[in-house]
Amino acid sequence: MNRCCVNCSKTLLIHLNFLCWLCGAFVVALGEFQMIHSQFASLVTSFWPVYPAHTLVVSGTIVTCVCYLGVLGGMKENRCMLITFFVLVFILMLVELAMACVFLVYSTEIDTYFEKDLMRSLEIYRQSSPESNTTIKDDFDAVQDLFRCCGVHGVADWKGNVPVSCCSSSPCSTLLHPPWPEGCLVKLRNWFARNYLNTGAGVVTMFIIQFICLSITVPLFCHFSRRGLGYQ
Repeated sequence: MNRCCVNCSKTLLIHLNFLCWLCGAFVVALGEFQMIHSQFASLVTSFWPVYPAHTLVVSGTIVTCVCYLGVLGGMKENRCMLITFFVLVFILMLVELAMACVFLVYSTEIDTYFEKDLMRSLEIYRQSSPESNTTIKDDFDAVQDLFRCCGVHGVADWKGNVPVSCCSSSPCSTLLHPPWPEGCLVKLRNWFARNYLNTGAGVVTMFIIQFICLSITVPLFCHFSRRGLGYQ
C-alpha cells in the first residue's frame, strides 16, 4: 500500500469515526431528553433496562468513547490504538446483534410484562389513599392525559373509581363528561414500538459505519505493522 492510499484510508477512517462519534453524542442527548420527559417510568418496572431511553444513553456513550479512540489511532498512526479500536468495535457489533435477537425473540414476553406492570400500577392507584403513592398516580394521570386513554384495557379497569384524568373534555369533571373510551395499553405499546423502531434505525446506521471502519482499520494496521510503525 503506497503512501497516497494510506493517507486516503486514514482520512476516511478519521472522518467516519468522527461522524460515528457525532451520532453517538446525538444518541446520548436524545436518550437523556427521553429520560427527562418520560412520564411513566414508575408504571413499568419489569424491563426498565430495555427502555428506549436507557438503551440510547448506554449505547451512545460506548460508541462515543470507542470512536474517539479510533479517531486518535488514525491521526497518530498508532497500532495499539487501532487494534484496541478494532477489538472494541467488533465486540460492540456483536452486542448490537445480540440485543436485536433478544428483542425479536422476547417481544411477546415484553408485551406480557408491560400489561402486568400497568395493571399492578392501576391497582395501586385505585386502592391507595389520596396522600400515598403520589408518583404512580401522577405518572398514570400524565399518561391518560397525554395519550387520551383510560385504564389499561378500558374504563372498566377502574371499577367505578374513575380518576379525573380520564375525562375527555376540558375543564374536566367525571360527573359531567364521559371518559376516554380506549385503554392505555395499546397506545403505550405503539409508542414504545415507534421508539424502538427509531432506535433500531439508528443502531443499523451505526452498525454500517462501524463495519466500514473495521474494513479500513485492518489494511491500515497491516501497513503500519509491516513498516514497524505505530508504537511511538
